[in-house]
Amino acid sequence: MKKLNQFDTLVIDEFEEDQYHLPRHSHTYYEIIYIIKGSGIHQLNKNLLPYKSGDLFVLSTDDEHYFDIKKTTRFFFIKFTDTYFNSNKKLACDEFLLNTPENFMRDKSLKENVLKLDPTCASILKNTIDNIRAYNSKANISTSPIAFYQILSIFGLIKESLQQQNIKITGSGIDNDQIISYIHQNIYKPKLVQIKTIAEHFNISQSYFGTYFKRNFSISYREYCNKLRTQLIEKRILNKQLSMKQIAYEFGFTDESHLSNYFKKQRNLKPSAVKKL
Repeated sequence: MKKLNQFDTLVIDEFEEDQYHLPRHSHTYYEIIYIIKGSGIHQLNKNLLPYKSGDLFVLSTDDEHYFDIKKTTRFFFIKFTDTYFNSNKKLACDEFLLNTPENFMRDKSLKENVLKLDPTCASILKNTIDNIRAYNSKANISTSPIAFYQILSIFGLIKESLQQQNIKITGSGIDNDQIISYIHQNIYKPKLVQIKTIAEHFNISQSYFGTYFKRNFSISYREYCNKLRTQLIEKRILNKQLSMKQIAYEFGFTDESHLSNYFKKQRNLKPSAVKKL
């Protein structure tokens, strides 16, 4: 299956045709698709979704699709890479830093239903699309705060539509107990407790995770992990059931020397001194 690539952070594309020019395909980027006019069937993953003028679709990098055009259709595409929202994170509100638009767009519910907007929201969406169309004639749209907020507002309209249809987006909430449980279960595997990995696991923006953790637990994420790991290592040493080599292996250190240096840095005490306590 063909997979399309895009290297620009944001591309606005508008075209009209009687037969869709691409075969069934997927992308390495994200797409917001607005139907300006026309009708047909949107083959999205394994779903056949009838479309008409005013309809909106969102696609993530996990999706594959094709348009079976029945009536001449004019499409409006907003295509962006992972870098687009990350590079504009200073402009985004906390909610979208916590649950990024990219994560939002992966939700299965959005691929199984045609979004239904009430007349007011449908009018706002049309005006928003028209604003982006007009602004696209300006240079550097990918760095424009005006364009960014217009695109961000589309997600607000999608959320309102889902609420009106009683469709729940799964995985958007964060359970602090689950975060702590995850850390305690994976503290022995350094790669699994890296901020990048845990942020992806809980669908939290990597750039925001540290701030979120400090706000909710009154301690930095790094400090929490270091304290937990050090306490567990100290218990192993005091228990005297495992050798330093075995403890180093258990916690993912390359050797005893690395474990000793880490422990001394955290406790200002050599592991050998703990044994004498």
